[in-house]
Amino acid sequence: MSTILGLDIGTEFVKAILAKTDKKGNLEILGVGKAKQDDGNMHAGAVADIPAVVSVCEDALVQAEEQAGEHASLTVVGIAGELIKGNTTSVNYSRKNPNKPITDSEMSEIIKKVQQKSGEVARKAVAIETGNDNVEIRLINSAIVSLTIDGYRISNPIGFKGSEVVIQFYTAFAPMIHVAAIEKVCAELNLDLLTVAVEPFAVCRACLGDDLESNFSGIVMDIGGGTTDIAVVEDGGVEGTKMFSIGGRSFTHQIAESLGVDFDTAENYKLDYDSGKLDDRIKSKIETALSRNISVWLTGVEVTLEEFENAGGLPRNILLCGGGASLSLLQETLAISDWYQNLPFSRRPIIHLINIDELPNLITENLNAEALGDLDHSFATALGLLRVGVDTLAGAPKENKLKAKLDKLLQN
Repeated sequence: MSTILGLDIGTEFVKAILAKTDKKGNLEILGVGKAKQDDGNMHAGAVADIPAVVSVCEDALVQAEEQAGEHASLTVVGIAGELIKGNTTSVNYSRKNPNKPITDSEMSEIIKKVQQKSGEVARKAVAIETGNDNVEIRLINSAIVSLTIDGYRISNPIGFKGSEVVIQFYTAFAPMIHVAAIEKVCAELNLDLLTVAVEPFAVCRACLGDDLESNFSGIVMDIGGGTTDIAVVEDGGVEGTKMFSIGGRSFTHQIAESLGVDFDTAENYKLDYDSGKLDDRIKSKIETALSRNISVWLTGVEVTLEEFENAGGLPRNILLCGGGASLSLLQETLAISDWYQNLPFSRRPIIHLINIDELPNLITENLNAEALGDLDHSFATALGLLRVGVDTLAGAPKENKLKAKLDKLLQN
């Protein structure tokens, strides 16, 4: 069994989870750790102060290692921010010899062409947003969403004949400067960086587990300290990932401004909002401040979901994770307001917090009570990073299934 570290370097907290994998695809959680970031360590989901982030990561890592009784080595780190470009591209490929069966090498060439096309789109988008035409980007994650041959959807193209191949392919790219900062953090911590994963993509992998043929559909919203990351999953395939720069800290700043208190006091007020500790007068002021900011946040959600091209409509099942999702007022507003009416939902969306106990292929029985209590929806990203690590190590474990068989082709 391999030991993997999932390291979620968030704006508000760093979360670390150590786990072992078994032959059945299960993840046995050995230890968890959590440490608070200082202001200025991160900016819009990206590392801004490498030495400071290294120090916080070390604190979280030590906690996880002490619980696990062993040291971390192979590591998967999450990456987030508005400059991360994750999209699903549909490409039509006409085969020169339709009577010849499709081979591994031919599929490899098709995938390479899709990745190149997607990379150009991502590079142009980042160049426009940064004003830098020479920005360097790197492919972070890629996955097949669907594949048809001559109009027929198939699960494995190898050996099939046909003339027209249509492939929907998810790719995510990140600016090299962001990736280099993560690599530096891992080097300072003496960690062997296995791969970097786009955070909402990782959460989707946590929801899908080891079932390569899962028909799970839903929208995942990871509400962190600095950003909200959104992913749409349809029939087990990631349709795309988008992000915008409003998270839990913006709620705190709104409370601080409205009540005339410092940031730390406002943060405590926010955390105590659902605890029953606050008197009615203070709670009413906090609710007014939060409602104003949640309204702005909802606009960000609407604009982001409008960017997903989904002919069949958006899935109704919305799963929330991240520290910002803990606010009951945010959950209630999503559940009962009319924010969704201009979007292609068939009916009112159903809102859930991700329940760690319901995620597939997780074994937590060896964790102590304190660690088990800490393992809530805010750790969903770190758990997803572990799953991406399992994918990376596994290669192609089940030769007869497309998503597994082509896994080696999809490695970056």
